[in-house]
Amino acid sequence: MTTRPPDRRSAVALSYADKSSAPTVVAKGYGVVAESILRCAHEHGLYVHESPELLNLLMHVDLDEQIPPQLYVAVAELLAWLYHLEAEVPVQTPRPVSRK
Repeated sequence: MTTRPPDRRSAVALSYADKSSAPTVVAKGYGVVAESILRCAHEHGLYVHESPELLNLLMHVDLDEQIPPQLYVAVAELLAWLYHLEAEVPVQTPRPVSRK
């Protein structure tokens, strides 16, 4: 098991171009590679979401592989967040369901 320095950035890029299948990891890396991924995302006007927990899980997915079913809910929540940002629709917090 290896550890990385805390100041070393990491990044994962997902593609959801094929809506008939799960999102795919199209780029990932640490340090200079991560900075390049982030720079490219910003240059193309793509949103960058920072979630250390999700990032750590996605780093274990091989390049050009679909995300595993265990990550569907987390990535679906991220995609819903992006959809709301792009549509400029305010995200509403779900109301608690009253049980009678």
